[in-house]
Amino acid sequence: AGTWKSERVIASRQGPHLLLAGGGAGIINFCANNYLGLSSHPEVIRAAVEALEKFGAGLSSVRFICGTQSIHKDLEEKIARFHQREDAILYASCFDANAGIFEALLTPEDAVLSDELNHASIIDGIRLCKANKYRYKHMDMQDLEAKLKEAQKHRLRLVATDGAFSMDGDIAPLREICQLAQKYDALVFIDECHATGFLGPNGRGTDELLGVMDKVTIINSTLGKALGGAAGGYTTGPKPLIDLLRQRSRPYLFSNSLPPAVVGCASKALDLLMESNAIAQSMAAKTQRFRSKMTAAGFTISGKDHPICPVMLGDARLASVMAEDMLNRGIYVIGFSYPVVPKGKARIRVQISAVHSDEDIDRCVEAFTEVGRKHGAL
Repeated sequence: AGTWKSERVIASRQGPHLLLAGGGAGIINFCANNYLGLSSHPEVIRAAVEALEKFGAGLSSVRFICGTQSIHKDLEEKIARFHQREDAILYASCFDANAGIFEALLTPEDAVLSDELNHASIIDGIRLCKANKYRYKHMDMQDLEAKLKEAQKHRLRLVATDGAFSMDGDIAPLREICQLAQKYDALVFIDECHATGFLGPNGRGTDELLGVMDKVTIINSTLGKALGGAAGGYTTGPKPLIDLLRQRSRPYLFSNSLPPAVVGCASKALDLLMESNAIAQSMAAKTQRFRSKMTAAGFTISGKDHPICPVMLGDARLASVMAEDMLNRGIYVIGFSYPVVPKGKARIRVQISAVHSDEDIDRCVEAFTEVGRKHGAL
């Protein structure tokens, strides 16, 4: 069916240009979550080395036994300050953060209302909890309001949504969601993995971009994308919630603490972000360049103004074959098909980074145009 997924092996560090195992030098990479180019930033790497030398390779422990170092507490404080929240808690990944929050927070007396296209980790986290579950149509505020009315019989209502949706590059209508949450006495939770670091005037995410930082209750996000690209995730929000998660969240209680090198990377990445928003602004200009040129060439690009730029193709085999032909032209992209996206909505998801040059972007568009014509996609 064209949905079998193979892994290409990279023989160099992550970045805009890659070396593939077995050859393939000079490949331009357009499918990493390395939005700000910090995964190979010299200051980020240096911070990781310093943390490794000072604090060791790992803790061999969970946090509450002997796995909490001063750098973990410092990073949690820095995350809370960055998001202008009361407190934060670190996880091994944002998948773990999403797996850990709903079960700890919600009871059978409560309700959770989830966008139908939320990330798989949110869906899995919601499945683990015993709350009453409502799924509303993607970014459909009429359907959300209808579900909120229906959920009024429950003790607590939590609206859960991605801030920026990873497969489509579209941004949740947070202003309207927060207005409905206020009207129906609900809390708002957002997953900011594809927004933290580069959306909003200071890179704080979709809540800053849309002016609702004071109305979003809980933020989950990752350290493994824009913030250094290594690993790790977190929850930030009200201090009583974070205190509860330290006591009750299973992925936190039963997983080793983040390795010091990862903590060092993320901490330095946050420092760089809080010093200047120049990198994020550079990425926004390059995103616009790619989107406008691809649209002019005749492609349909999903989403709006986001560095996730899905080239919509529909057919899974077409997406797979086109991605292979793109690699033959020196452009590394991947076809996305079921079960990662719905059947009939296969695509090649292009992701723009601040470290791509204008020449890199133009080469990508030229290759897409050639391959698209070859396979009848244009």
